[in-house]
Amino acid sequence: MLILEVFYSTIDKDLPIMKDDPRLKEQLQLLYSSGYSMSEIAAKFLCSIHKVVYWMEKYKIKRRTRSQAAYLKQNPNGDPFKIKIRLNRNDLISYGLGLGIYMGEGEKVSKSAIRVANTDPKIIKLFIKFLLNICNVERNKLSYSIVCFNDNNITKVVEYWSKILEIPQEKFGKIVQIPTQGKGIYKKKSEFGVCTVTFCNMKLKSWIMREIEKMKNYAGEFN
Repeated sequence: MLILEVFYSTIDKDLPIMKDDPRLKEQLQLLYSSGYSMSEIAAKFLCSIHKVVYWMEKYKIKRRTRSQAAYLKQNPNGDPFKIKIRLNRNDLISYGLGLGIYMGEGEKVSKSAIRVANTDPKIIKLFIKFLLNICNVERNKLSYSIVCFNDNNITKVVEYWSKILEIPQEKFGKIVQIPTQGKGIYKKKSEFGVCTVTFCNMKLKSWIMREIEKMKNYAGEFN
């Protein structure tokens, strides 16, 4: 906010606060677009929030929705991701695989949770690569969880996923165990349980779902 502080230091101290003035609209737009809430703007001008609402409506400054305000509060430093625009050959492969994995295995209901679960570590690693290289998500922002049967060796399960994904064991938190389901080859298939990788951001989730729809529409053109 240093730029804003410099801006305010240049304002005429005799300027009537919250009165119709050519510079008032500019000040309101600057503060609001920079992430200030209306209550914070009111504190800046030493006035009531009702006055801020009045002048914003008068100048037709579009207000944020509740979800937009909540998002801004959760991400005061801006979006925690940045979609890579210039893609080389390897990036294009990662982009396609990441979206393909999410189309088949990703969580679709939540508005913000980007979540993929699988027993195959290669699938999990490919999706993590997509998040890190294409979406530029910080690795430490990812969370992980494991679900396994109650007759699995938890120590071996955690060691396995920790080694494969190259992350500390404590990143998995509490391991969820469920009852065994019948007999057969399930033990071999689920020896190390199911690992889930999660990143939460409604804007990125929306982007992923839009890109998937584009892929579906593109594929539909060949029918």
